Amino acid sequence: MARSQRRLSRTAVGVGRTRSAARSARRVWPYVLMAWERWQSLSPEEKERYKKQARTYMDRGRKALEAQRRQRPPGR
Repeated sequence: MARSQRRLSRTAVGVGRTRSAARSARRVWPYVLMAWERWQSLSPEEKERYKKQARTYMDRGRKALEAQRRQRPPGR
């Protein structure tokens, strides 16, 4: 039977997703750890500067989304 015609049960699909998520987590973990260690090594002033910058980016993104919603009629 061709692969595209085979019907997989929900559990088989769930297992595949779980396996893929676990593999991705193992791959990304070293980068997360390095970022955490770097964050911990920053001075309080540098942390505040980064937080302020992130808030600025968040506000810009929110304003851009609101402007986009205003241009598009509801329901589309």
